Amino acid sequence: MKKRFVHALLLLMMFSVALAGCGSSSTPAKEESSPATTETKNEEQPKEKVKLSLWHNFTGEDLRAKAMRGIIDQFQKDHANVQLDIQAIPPDGYRQRLKTVAAANELPDVFIMHPGTIAKEFSSAGLVQPLNDLLDSNPAWKDGYLPNSFDDFTFDGKTYSAPMGLSPTSILYYNKTILTENGLTVPKTWDELLNAVKVLKEKNIIPIALGNKAPWLAQSSILSSLADRVTGTEWFDKAVAQDGAKFTDPEFVQALTYLQQLGTTGAFQEGFNAIDTTQMEQLYAQGKAAMIIEGGWAVTNLVATAPKDVLAATGVAVLPSIPNGKGDPNSVSGATGVGPALSSKVEGAKKDIANQLILALAGPEAQKTTLEANQLVSFKVDLDKSKVEPLFADLYSLVNSVKRTPVYDSKLTSAATETVNNGLQELLLGAKPEEIAKKIQDAQEQGLKE
Repeated sequence: MKKRFVHALLLLMMFSVALAGCGSSSTPAKEESSPATTETKNEEQPKEKVKLSLWHNFTGEDLRAKAMRGIIDQFQKDHANVQLDIQAIPPDGYRQRLKTVAAANELPDVFIMHPGTIAKEFSSAGLVQPLNDLLDSNPAWKDGYLPNSFDDFTFDGKTYSAPMGLSPTSILYYNKTILTENGLTVPKTWDELLNAVKVLKEKNIIPIALGNKAPWLAQSSILSSLADRVTGTEWFDKAVAQDGAKFTDPEFVQALTYLQQLGTTGAFQEGFNAIDTTQMEQLYAQGKAAMIIEGGWAVTNLVATAPKDVLAATGVAVLPSIPNGKGDPNSVSGATGVGPALSSKVEGAKKDIANQLILALAGPEAQKTTLEANQLVSFKVDLDKSKVEPLFADLYSLVNSVKRTPVYDSKLTSAATETVNNGLQELLLGAKPEEIAKKIQDAQEQGLKE
C-alpha cells in the first residue's frame, strides 16, 4: 500500500511539472483578479474586448433614471475595451424577470438587485458573489455609508451588494390646494382620513389614487406602514420568523380590515387593480386625485411629469395613526435601496471590469449624483438644496425625522410576498380578511421550510 501511494504521488508530481511547462511556453498565468479601486485608469484596462451583460430597471424619464443611464453611458465611453450588453427592464416586471433567469441559473454578469429576501435567496443559492474585497479596497466608499446600510445585503458575514439609494415606501403625497379648498387638512388620524375620503368623494374628487396592477404597491406602500401601526414591528419580526406570532393573529387581521375599509369607503378610484403606478401618478398630476401613497421614488416622477402648480402644492407626510395601535405612528416603512450585484460565474479580467462598473454605479460620485437627482441615499452626502426640487428637500427632512420600519416584501419569503401581493388585490375587492391572513400564514410557514 505504501509503495503504491508513493508511486502515485510521484506520477502526480511529474504530471504537474509537465502542465507547468506547457503553460510557460505560451502566456504567463493570470494573476488573481483584484478588486477595482477609485484610481483605476483606462490604460490599465486589458487590450482585448471584454463582454459584460448588465440588467437594470432605470427605464423612466425621471431624474434618477436619467442620471443612472448617464453613468452607464459614461462608463462605456471611458472603457472602449468593454462591450456592454444592456437590458433595461421596467420596474414593475423587473423582479419577476430576475427570478425567472435565476431559476435557470442564467443571471446577467452585473444586475440591479433588491435588498432583503431576493438578495438572501440569491446568495444562499450561490448565484451571486460577495463584494467584501471590493468594498474593503475602497474604504472611503465602504465607510461613507450610514449605520446598518449593508444589513439587507449581508448574510453570514458576507456582503453581496452596496445600496444605491434609500427607499421609504409609504409616503403620503397630498395636494394642499385641493385639501384647503374643501376645508380639509392633511389627515393625521384614521378618522380624519375617513372624513377626508367622504368629503372628497362628495365633490367627485378621487381621495387617493391607486395603481395596483402590479400588486406590490398596496403591500409595499400601504400595508407595510399601516400594519406596523396596528401590530408594531416586534410582532411582525416574530411572524416573519414564525416564532411566537402568526399572520392569522387578531392584530394582523385587524390591519387587513383597516386596508379593506379604504376600499369599501371608496378611497380609491374604480379600476385601481387595472392601472399601474405611472397612470396613478398621472391622476394625481392632473389634479383629479387629492392624494397618493407611494415611495420616495415618486418625487422624481412627479418632478418630471406634474405641472408646476401641482408640484408647488404637493406636500409629504407619513400615514395617519391608528386607534390603539401598538406601532409608532411617527414612522415610515422603508429599506435600503437596490444595489448592483455580481454573478457568481464572473471571474478573471471580466470580474475586474465588473467591479469597476459596480463602483461606478454605487460609489461616492454616484451617490452624490443620485442625491442631486432627487433620490434619497444611505450614504453620507450633504444635501445642497439649491440643486434639488423643494418637494425633495421636504421629503429629505421628513425621512430624517421619523423612525424606519420594515417593508413586508423585504422580509417575507418569496412565496409569502407573492401571496400577500395577490391577496391584497382580492381583499380590496371584498375577500374576507381572515381568509387572506390564512393564505399568507400558510405561504410564510411553507416558505421557511423550503
